Amino acid sequence: MQRIFLAAVSGGLFGAGLLVSGMTDTTKVQGWLDVLGAWDQTLAFVLGGAIIPMLIAWNMTTRRAHSLVGKPFPPRPDPRMEHNLVIGSVLFGAGWALAGLCPGPALASLSWGGTGGIAFILAMIVGMLVAQPIKLRIDRIAAI
Repeated sequence: MQRIFLAAVSGGLFGAGLLVSGMTDTTKVQGWLDVLGAWDQTLAFVLGGAIIPMLIAWNMTTRRAHSLVGKPFPPRPDPRMEHNLVIGSVLFGAGWALAGLCPGPALASLSWGGTGGIAFILAMIVGMLVAQPIKLRIDRIAAI
């Protein structure tokens, strides 16, 4: 129960932060991504504001073996940059640039309605379903 409560509180904080910062406004996000045009640098403060508490959290986890709910922390990911990371990052960035939304803000945008957020969420689910078979194919091609 404690885990569900902490997840709800942190998810609520995350969603409120997205709404207050404007991350659910597709024109604001697209302005951030338009570095060669009418660039809107205000979301840099949102990114910076997210990095600070995350650095604190990462620092705290190096001194602890278990989370607040008693579960062990997962192992650190492999830091090597491989083809899956590069391809996935490019696909994620392309989708973010085209729609002006990424998964978190897309879910938050459902609270104020509109068909754009719903279409994005449905397309994201389809993408998640086809990602594993496509990843296996890319891995086979990369191994040749």
